[in-house]
Amino acid sequence: MTHVQTEIASQPDCWARAAKLAGSPGLPAVGERVAVIGCGTSWFMGQAYAALRERLGQGETDAFQASEFPLNRRYDRIIAITRSGSTTEVVDALGAVRTPTTVVTADATQPAAIVADDVIVLDFADEQAVVQTRFATSVLALLRAGLGQDIAPIAGDAEVAVRLPLPVRTDTTTQITFLGRGWTVGLAHEAALKCREAAMVWTEAYPAMDYRHGPISIAAPGRVVWAIGDVPAHLADDVEATGAAFVHARHHGGYGAIGRWCGGRTPLDPMADLIVAQRVAIALAEAQGLDPDHPRNLTRSVVLQ
Repeated sequence: MTHVQTEIASQPDCWARAAKLAGSPGLPAVGERVAVIGCGTSWFMGQAYAALRERLGQGETDAFQASEFPLNRRYDRIIAITRSGSTTEVVDALGAVRTPTTVVTADATQPAAIVADDVIVLDFADEQAVVQTRFATSVLALLRAGLGQDIAPIAGDAEVAVRLPLPVRTDTTTQITFLGRGWTVGLAHEAALKCREAAMVWTEAYPAMDYRHGPISIAAPGRVVWAIGDVPAHLADDVEATGAAFVHARHHGGYGAIGRWCGGRTPLDPMADLIVAQRVAIALAEAQGLDPDHPRNLTRSVVLQ
């Protein structure tokens, strides 16, 4: 078993442990104006948290790639998500602001943690694999718990997600488009990134309501449209009319449900659904003889000279 497979399977326990840190100093208070910064996967987790925090009425929240953070914009707190704690763009942004900063990291000895005002360490969620899985979702579990959400049933869904039969055929799938709504748009982007990183598969991600404004043009037999979270009315019918398969957590559990929209199980929490997408990414990699622990052209941390 690869490192990434072991790390994917450990997420239910990691989420429960992360939720216990919800009272940590540095998490935003209700009403604070907050920015979340990160790179790649961390940025997508920031997008999910920002949309969810605003939906819950807890305060204006923005998410930025660390390299694109507007240094002259006023915030009450900046949260930086960085597994390694050494990513150049994150460290540079933290060093350039006077706003109170919180770093969520797996390594408190690295530069991002050293320059931050508050540090929350999820060392139990650190990873050997280059491709991030459990650290990112554990950060989101922490942040959701900080918003007052009960992580126990979500971790229960994760226990289901690590065991479900995969809803995508690795031998026939040529392309996947992930869709989200609201806070799950960030999860859709992350799911697509996992497939690109691990398996070099053609994947895209969009807000679900925007999908019919152009991206549906690539839907075809042998391709998959995977919705994470809420599904717009009639979207499944429109996808199926193209010959593409439509996937949603409501009918994960076997290939027989793929290709037709149907009622069935209560949908997984979207964060647990992301686990299924992570597993699909690894399966697609292995089907091509690739090593998902060592994806092409990637390293654990981008440190620029």
